[in-house]
This record gives sequence, C-alpha cells and structure tokens, in this order.
Amino acid sequence: MVFDIAILQDGESANCSRCGHFLSSYRADETSRVIAYTSSALILLVLACSYPFMSFQASGLESLMTLPQTALNLLYDGMPALAFLVATFIIFLPALVLVLILALNVALHTERHYHWLRPVGRLIYALQGWCMVEVFFIGVLVSLVKIGHMATVVMGLSFWAYALFSLLFVLTLSGLDRAQCWRRIEILSHE
Repeated sequence: MVFDIAILQDGESANCSRCGHFLSSYRADETSRVIAYTSSALILLVLACSYPFMSFQASGLESLMTLPQTALNLLYDGMPALAFLVATFIIFLPALVLVLILALNVALHTERHYHWLRPVGRLIYALQGWCMVEVFFIGVLVSLVKIGHMATVVMGLSFWAYALFSLLFVLTLSGLDRAQCWRRIEILSHE
C-alpha cells in the first residue's frame, strides 16, 4: 500500500492505516532544529576528545584516561582490530555522520540544490546504524557501577561532554525524518 505524505501540515504525522506504524512527521523548522543539534553535538564531541574522560585512584595509584586513549590503550595492549573498531564506532563514524547531516541540512535550509545531496542522504542513512555512541556510553555507565567498588572514579569534563553529545546525537538522528528529507531533496532537484 502506498501513502501520500506530501500533504502533511506543520506538526502533523502520518501512520499506516493498516498497522498503525509511524511513517513520517512534518515540522516546518526541522532543518533549523537538526542544524542546531548537529553543530552542538560536534562541539561537544571535540570537547569530549580534548579533556580527561575519567580518572581512577586505587591503592595510591592514579590513572587518567581521555576518550582517544581508550582506542590507543587497546592498540598498545596488542588489540589493533579492537582499537580500530572502538575509535571508528564511537568517534570517527559519528563525527562523519554529523558532518554529513550538517552539510545536507544546511543545503536544505538554504533551499539550494547540489549534485551531492542524494548520495550524501543515502550515505547518512547507511552509516547511522553503525554509530555506537549510546551503546558505548551505556557500557561506560555499567562499568562505572562495577569499578566503583574497587577504586575511586572521578568523571572528567570529557565524560559529561560525551554524555551530552550522546543525547544530542540521538536527538539529531530522531529529528531527521527520512521521508521529509527525501521529499525536500526531490523538490530541490526539480527546481
């Protein structure tokens, strides 16, 4: 069954008449909102990679860790494949997806057609499932509960920046409605 969702007004959403599954929602300010979430998330990711993530203190020893050091420590411990995966899925891939979303939404917001809009849109939707931002952060929270009994753990600025980054990353992806995004790309390509 094919649905026409082009007639949605601001704030309306479309659901399947058969199963009730959510299809799309239209917001007039969608691109502005996604641009704000994306640019804020990118700033927070830079902060999260620049400052200490957390420090551990146990038996008189202290260990300080930054977010990029999570991957580097795995590399130094003889696990290069795992180091590559960690760095890719929690830092580089989310950053790439956010930069692509920002470029796409700036073009849609300014209503300018570029030849790269469709490939970038496809790439965003292909890569977003591979970003493990929230999975990593939940794993960190679970680890903190376990480690908290053995050592004194101090969360640094990077920890809080990554927590906010995770939230903004999820808001960015949920704010980018696939159907409305493709509809706007189609409109711009025909002008």
